[in-house]
Amino acid sequence: MTHDHDLVLRPTEAQTAAALAPPPGRTGGDLVVETLRSLGATTVFGLPGQHALAVFDAVGRSDLRLVALRTENNAGFAADAYGRLTGGAVPLLLSTGPGALMALPALAEAAAASAPVLAISSQVPSAGLGGGRRGHLHELRDQSASFRDVVKSVHTARTPSQIPSVIAEAWESALSAPHGPVWIEIPEDVLRAETVIPQVTGVDATPHELVPRPELTALAAHWLSQAARPVIIAGGGVVRADAAGKLRQLAERLDAPVVTTFGGKGAFPWTHPLSLQSWLEDRHMTDFLEDADVLLVVGSGLGELSSNYHTFFPTGRVVQIEADLGKLESNHPALGIHADARLALQALLETVPEREDPSAAARVRLVLDEIAHRLADQDVALEQELLAAIRSALPPRSPSFWDMTILSYWAWSAFDAKHPNTMHSAQGAGGLGYAFPAALGACVAEPGTPVLAVSGDGGAMYSIAELATAKQHELDVTWLIVDDGGYGILREYGCATGTDLTGPDFVALAASFGVPAVTTSAATLREDLATALASPGPSVLVLPTTLKMFAPTHL
Repeated sequence: MTHDHDLVLRPTEAQTAAALAPPPGRTGGDLVVETLRSLGATTVFGLPGQHALAVFDAVGRSDLRLVALRTENNAGFAADAYGRLTGGAVPLLLSTGPGALMALPALAEAAAASAPVLAISSQVPSAGLGGGRRGHLHELRDQSASFRDVVKSVHTARTPSQIPSVIAEAWESALSAPHGPVWIEIPEDVLRAETVIPQVTGVDATPHELVPRPELTALAAHWLSQAARPVIIAGGGVVRADAAGKLRQLAERLDAPVVTTFGGKGAFPWTHPLSLQSWLEDRHMTDFLEDADVLLVVGSGLGELSSNYHTFFPTGRVVQIEADLGKLESNHPALGIHADARLALQALLETVPEREDPSAAARVRLVLDEIAHRLADQDVALEQELLAAIRSALPPRSPSFWDMTILSYWAWSAFDAKHPNTMHSAQGAGGLGYAFPAALGACVAEPGTPVLAVSGDGGAMYSIAELATAKQHELDVTWLIVDDGGYGILREYGCATGTDLTGPDFVALAASFGVPAVTTSAATLREDLATALASPGPSVLVLPTTLKMFAPTHL
């Protein structure tokens, strides 16, 4: 008797080998690209360079979208913003030596803001590694050493077979809480070498969850339930963990006022009766926080800006939920809970009973009124009017990116972000030139959504080349340049040396790139900005004015 399966023709060994053989001409660069695609990447940022050409050639053979900016640092800022908005790891492709080093400031910002950037750099040929001075172009004694103290982890692939595993390991590191940039380097000869390794499929890189210890959340819940004046400080960790909803539930259950740090903007509704907004650089707010008998700090290390320049000293109990172990209790003794903000807030919601405090909303209004009265005596109506005009013109869910400039310093405290993950700045590492290239990354992450960048004239000069990128990709970005002829914020600090700058005609300069540009004023900003944001493609608004900061309270 003959069965059907007896008639199946078995493939010969030669046929099996032919089926598994990789397509001709594949290289280590293809392994990089195939691994990225297998992990879910759709977009890469970067600049081609001699040692990295095998990777860029492979990108050209793939369906990955390459967004090539004009400098490596700006490409890093764009990747940072893409990662902040999508929550996914984003590849940044770099070449050896100066190309790699040019990305250091951007990776420092990504580290400070916990942005999951996957920096993949070429290296000199393998024979040049290990400190031998063979004189290769772009040679450094130890390239990875320049990045080790900046990024979350460093990874090296020394053979083609190591590439998929190394990239997967780095991907997992970047996306495990706390998120952060990682560094991968691969020698040029490894990237160029033809490979017999089959096409990369099914790579797994599952981030580790950072779960709170139950005995700690139980004690925190007990303290909060017994508190007379609980207050919550919500940091960027709440935004990154997508935990704004849980934060609001907990605050309302406890009747606890909430202040957001500058990195946590949008984590709590600005006009909520319990919202202290973001006025952390004000002594009235500092006093209010110091008066809390239980202070719940979620997703913040209470660093310099979040502590009114280290003049904040809690007098009650502190509970700190923080995914970054290095930030846990780094500034103040606390019940430290090393955990992802979302998981820790969920644990508290499961154990904290409802608490009523009829006076909480009134105390919030009182401290905000005190801050308003302080500002009313300082002749800063222009600055407040400009922020109001921007807020009115900017669609509620449009992302905004702010450089290190006076108007941005105002925005940290006084701008209503409306929604989580919509307001970003370079306040982590504090480098100039962040806003515009980051806004370009946001345009790529959220196509069809108008994006705003705000810079001073000094910071704008760091990024002016990216007008070409904006035009090349027709990205929906509006760039507001506040032109005061110098480094205005440094003048505010009392420095008169090197702070006056000769600048270009920004309107004419933008036009030379084919980007529409107009000069605006305080009176016309709202209308001009609304028009620019509603128009497809890039645009520039130049606001010639000199602004001033509100008086500090920490000195």
